[in-house]
Amino acid sequence: MYKVKYVDLAIKDTILKEEILDSVNTILTSGQFILGEVVKRFEENIARYLGVRYAIGVNSGTDALSLCLRAFGIGDGDEVITTSNSFLATASAIIETNAKPVFVDISDDLNIDPELIEEKITTKTKAIMPVHLSGKPAKMNEILKVARKYNLKVIEDAAQSIGTEYFSKKTGSIGDVGCFSMHPLKTLNACGDAGLITTNDKELYLKLKQFRNLGLKNRNESDVWGYNSRLDAIQAAVLDIKLKYIDSWIEKRRQNAKFYIDNLKDTLIVPKEEEYEKHSFHTFVIQTENRDVFQKHLEENKVETKIHYPIPIHKQKAASYLNYTDNALPKTCLAAKRILSLPIYQDLTDVQLEYVIEKIQSFFPQPIEI
Repeated sequence: MYKVKYVDLAIKDTILKEEILDSVNTILTSGQFILGEVVKRFEENIARYLGVRYAIGVNSGTDALSLCLRAFGIGDGDEVITTSNSFLATASAIIETNAKPVFVDISDDLNIDPELIEEKITTKTKAIMPVHLSGKPAKMNEILKVARKYNLKVIEDAAQSIGTEYFSKKTGSIGDVGCFSMHPLKTLNACGDAGLITTNDKELYLKLKQFRNLGLKNRNESDVWGYNSRLDAIQAAVLDIKLKYIDSWIEKRRQNAKFYIDNLKDTLIVPKEEEYEKHSFHTFVIQTENRDVFQKHLEENKVETKIHYPIPIHKQKAASYLNYTDNALPKTCLAAKRILSLPIYQDLTDVQLEYVIEKIQSFFPQPIEI
């Protein structure tokens, strides 16, 4: 039994639990289970929170990415520039549209390096898909500059970055579209799978609304082929309730992160927050040599950790046909050997945080050269 679990997904807060059960009961009584007024209300509320004109609830974060790619007409023979240091879904969405992911190496912040993007652009390139990994915003100003130069779409993979800010703008409001996951492991999480697309483009919004609902413009007519990627009303209700708490949850995660950073900055490579950012700390990723031995030490001391992600996407067997060499993306490959995610969720107690620090310091009794 862990003394400090990596995450605790059970809804234990009595007030929150009662709110959710009351809302679910209302939906069960109404019989309106898919889309409808409950979904519309959540879309309006989260659009307001994120500072965008439109939000479209869909079935998952992966669907959000796929639908946006298709809405931009990206498909056979096209290329999308992205990062290999991400969850598999980032590239999977590109593959699903029959386009090709083109991977760019990362900066020290573990996000895509904007300085390396331009050299990967070809006549087949149609979009750039930066990932705001761990809640750390990608360098969007530099990315947008390159995108405008070559007339490329920018699709923000904001799956892990709800509430993250970049020059006072929330992620998902900066590129042409933003794509969020509301999977149970996310900070704003459903009790099942759910996703969201954000945009300020009305024409794109209307197209995406059709795409998520089998292409239907009304109950009986369709002008385009679409997909079944509709947000369930129950999940929308859960998300709408949790949206009221999201800023306090993010603030608690930021406090937890500060405690870690203050106590570990001389021992490990810890996340850095720039003055123009507000990191939402979906995960707290440290880097160190002997990562595997260190992780085992924490495991033996009942501290659960995860690795996000031990195998870069370009190294996956499924991606072998893309023919990346062993020397490709060296910073991505180096990071994969050193990264480790510590527990950061908002319900951690001070006692638990201090216990994690104690067990880390027992492995590193003296500060090391970083």
